[in-house]
Amino acid sequence: MTRPLRIAFYGSSLLSSYWNGAATYYRGLLADLARRGHRITFYEPDAFDRQQHRDIETPPYAEVRVYPATEDAMRAVVAEAAAADVVVKASGVGVFDDDLLAGVIAASRPEAIRIFWDVDAPATLAEMRADAGHALHRAMPALDLVLTYGGGPPVVAAYEGFGARACIPVYNALDPQTHHPVPPDPRFSADLAFLGNRLPDREARVEQFFLVAAARLPERRFLIGGSGWEGRGLPANVTHVGHVYTRDHNAFNASPRAVLNIARDSMATVGFSPATRVFEAAGAGACLITDAWEGLEFFLKEGEEVLVARDGRDVAEHVAALTPERARAIGAAARARIAAEHTYARRGAEVDAILARAAAEKIAETVGPVLTRSVV
Repeated sequence: MTRPLRIAFYGSSLLSSYWNGAATYYRGLLADLARRGHRITFYEPDAFDRQQHRDIETPPYAEVRVYPATEDAMRAVVAEAAAADVVVKASGVGVFDDDLLAGVIAASRPEAIRIFWDVDAPATLAEMRADAGHALHRAMPALDLVLTYGGGPPVVAAYEGFGARACIPVYNALDPQTHHPVPPDPRFSADLAFLGNRLPDREARVEQFFLVAAARLPERRFLIGGSGWEGRGLPANVTHVGHVYTRDHNAFNASPRAVLNIARDSMATVGFSPATRVFEAAGAGACLITDAWEGLEFFLKEGEEVLVARDGRDVAEHVAALTPERARAIGAAARARIAAEHTYARRGAEVDAILARAAAEKIAETVGPVLTRSVV
């Protein structure tokens, strides 16, 4: 464990999961880092109606600074980076992203650890490949670390190719205190349920894996949660329940016979990118059906801890053949595996060790030249 550090974290939102898939990830990691003694201030803009859809109050593990989505307010919170030992700019804040990145780098002290934390590495890397003037190209020499939500070897190689000193994936995980089995809720009763907002690089795969399966099994009940689907034509046996707050995620996962995970196009292509939903569902003891992606075996074993589908026909066959007994057995095995190997306590320990190494390197960088000059 490193010495307690003051961490300034500039992200999308800690308080709201509304159009903000990174919320659970932030909460799990930052809660564990706080338990290790680190002092965290999380800066989030008042944007995208997230503050009107909060699903937690200000947590005990972080001070949360909600600032107006204006340039003046952004500059004011950027200036506070000067007081931090670790300055984190996350991807996808959604408001003044480029200015935030440049600003916190400029405001931070020379001995501070500067981190870009990418919660959508495939999208960010695609932007960097397409734009030689991308803000991250300019910022890369000043960054000590790039941490990513997932992506594995392909993402590490890509970031190192762009000049990152170090790129380290920090995967999603389970917080057993927040995601766990609960009694079934009739609101979420179904043979198969899927939770995810309607996004351009997800919709085709939802059609392929979820809606095709529903059409093949008209006698079965299907459930879809998330924002945006109200404007989409759905089969008669599919019920849309709208945005599902995190307080209801356990019931959403524990009530259906099975829960479907569908990776976005970019995440599926890169692989090694399990969504937060994978760990939430496993934590609730759900029987998970997922689309196939490289690296899945690192997290769950096919056929025993998860069912894998290559298309909607596979999904339909899994649903048709799944008995309540087998569903419970798969869910229990997944929960045991994730609880043993993939918790935020483990991820927090990983990040704590990363920060300890980075802090030692910064000391060597800043103190070493001073000692050399004093000897000369």
